[in-house]
Amino acid sequence: MVTNKLSSSVFSRFLGQRRVQKVVVSSVVPKKNRTISKVAGKTRVLWLNSTVKLGVGIDYPAPETIGADRLANAAAVAALYGCPAIVVDFGTAVTFDIVSARRNYIGGVIAPGLEAMTNFLYQRTALLPKLSLKEPGRAIGRSTIDAMLSGAVFGYRGLVREILTRIRAERFSRRKLYVVATGGYARLIAAQLPEIIAVCPHLTLEGLRIVANLNS
Repeated sequence: MVTNKLSSSVFSRFLGQRRVQKVVVSSVVPKKNRTISKVAGKTRVLWLNSTVKLGVGIDYPAPETIGADRLANAAAVAALYGCPAIVVDFGTAVTFDIVSARRNYIGGVIAPGLEAMTNFLYQRTALLPKLSLKEPGRAIGRSTIDAMLSGAVFGYRGLVREILTRIRAERFSRRKLYVVATGGYARLIAAQLPEIIAVCPHLTLEGLRIVANLNS
């Protein structure tokens, strides 16, 4: 259940229509947590955080500050693909989360999301339109929209490629590395990047399932 659709009535209806024994929550919106706790009642709630079994260790200075979605991605990539690994998650922000060969979460990178970048141009520039993101036909735009699409999509691929190159050089220069993409724009951006071995749109949800089973 996605955050923007979560309310007391929706969550209560969801639980009422199913025989739910456990709810696994990956929440990065604290104000929604009270709603979940209140409506869940006697249903067991497992809050995904750094203290639960993840199937990976954590080698990070402040584990409690790691986003639950990032931990879910780390759990999923280690279980489904192998280690060392990088998950590139194309959400509101684009995050890069790294799991070492020893199956430890070791940190990552956070950059502005693709839609956030294009919306910023639209909101702050009077004459630029709002974009519907898709694959550009060419690099040199012959209209304002084509030029914006080229800058957004090709530029974003360049951002992702540069960050992956630096992570590999810094930590994994001589190792096989599993790089997996997920999130809303994963297919648009990552499918054209040979550095990325797989696109798994629901990797975060797979992580929730894996963590739920580990904490049965």
